[in-house]
This record gives sequence, structure tokens and C-alpha cells, in this order.
Amino acid sequence: MKMIDIGEVAQRSGLAPSTLRYYEEIGLIKPVARHGLRRQYESDTLDQLALISLGKAAGFSLTEVSNMFGRDGFSDLPRDALHERANILDSQIRRLTALSSLVRHVADCPAETHMDCPKFRKLMRLAAKGQ
Repeated sequence: MKMIDIGEVAQRSGLAPSTLRYYEEIGLIKPVARHGLRRQYESDTLDQLALISLGKAAGFSLTEVSNMFGRDGFSDLPRDALHERANILDSQIRRLTALSSLVRHVADCPAETHMDCPKFRKLMRLAAKGQ
């Protein structure tokens, strides 16, 4: 398997070398060799880093992401946890979409003041209830 220098891994992954060293420290990735003082990684480390980034973007903690990896660096991803996270994301999307509508209405409302606008008041009450 081809080995990649830490600088190239950083460049190709978009992560700082310090982040790669931190991920190594907490066991998310591991170098396979050294070339002088520079760490060398297998090329599939880039796939692992992509999965880590995806997990972080989905809201998983690094500990949760770490638990998804097996000894070889990859594991079957826990489908139940992924479904649960997708449901959480869907809920966040609904709340953010409602908030976006509220902010747009406030920006475009033709009423003299926002408090004179019945639609604004209704949206405000819904927002206060967390809907």
C-alpha cells in the first residue's frame, strides 16, 4: 500500500498537521512509519479522515466517531445511531427553516411596526414554543 507523508495528508484532507497529530493521539488514525521525523500514513487514512469529517459534520463527537472504527480503521457504521442522527438533523432543519421564514418575514413585513403584524406575532408565539 502506498504511504503518504503527513504534509500531503494535510494538504489532501484540508486538515492541519496539528489536527492529524491530535487524531493520532486520541487513536482515530495512526501512522505506519516515519521518514526522518515526518509521519507516514497509508493512503486509506484519507478515507478515514473523510469519515471523521462526515461524522463531525453530522454532529457526532470524536469519541462517538472513534467508537465507529474497528481495529483496522473501518467498521460497519452503526445504522441505528445513523438513523437517530438523521432524525435529529431533520428536526434541526425544520426548526431552522421556520426560523428562516420568521427572519425573512421580519425583513419584508409591510406593517408599520413588527408588533402590529399578526403574522409576525403568530410566528413569534410559535418560536417561543419551540415549534
